[in-house]
Amino acid sequence: MSTPFASAAPYYARYRPPYPQEFHTLLADRFALDGSQTVLDLGAGPGTLGLPLAPLADHVYAVDPEPAMLAEGARLAEERGVANISWLRGDDACITRLCLPRIDLCVIGRAFRRMDREPLLADLDEVLAPRGGVAVVESLRRPGDPLPAWLTVVAEVRARFLDPGRPGQSDLDDWDDLVDLLAKSPLSRVETHQWEQPVRHTVDEVIGLQLSFASSGPDRLGDRMAAFETELRRALLDHDPRGTYARTLRIGAAVATRPRR
Repeated sequence: MSTPFASAAPYYARYRPPYPQEFHTLLADRFALDGSQTVLDLGAGPGTLGLPLAPLADHVYAVDPEPAMLAEGARLAEERGVANISWLRGDDACITRLCLPRIDLCVIGRAFRRMDREPLLADLDEVLAPRGGVAVVESLRRPGDPLPAWLTVVAEVRARFLDPGRPGQSDLDDWDDLVDLLAKSPLSRVETHQWEQPVRHTVDEVIGLQLSFASSGPDRLGDRMAAFETELRRALLDHDPRGTYARTLRIGAAVATRPRR
């Protein structure tokens, strides 16, 4: 069955900002990635996490329930000459049935919030190597943080076409709950990190980013998609004719491993 992410997949692959280099450096140092490890990218989408890690791993298993996301990832891998990724259809409930080798590192982005997390962490305890671990990463915001003015413009246009809301970020209170959940799992040794990531978007990138969300992708907009693009472009350029829109993302990462014995 197709999901809203199916039509959003090409936009997701092209317009979602990459995670900061500091995150990949952290993983390389923390898990001594030297090209011999096996990495699981769970809820992989088009490989936003897995593709940058592939040069540091022996093999990456990218697992996602949406075939369109996997197809986009495979296309990007071929385009970049990355040959050590397997693109597997599946979700968090099937990890122990995928017959994977021992996993040294599992990476999960925002999809972690849509997963059945407690059973998943128990299953990961089964498939992870003795010194393996899981790294969860996503964008965060403080409740009440002011939006850049151009994001208010985007929100106003979205509200005219879609349900109100600001996709793509989680409250820090929610993040604390997630970290607490990890600390109560078999992978109870948790360290957290945060970075600020400056991002600049063109008009086309702002529009493409909105189309990358399931809540505002082509399937959700339907025959209103062209009107949405036109109105959003006009509103953004009315706000700032220079056509460049800056913001700073707060990126949170939690790395969980088994307690030392």
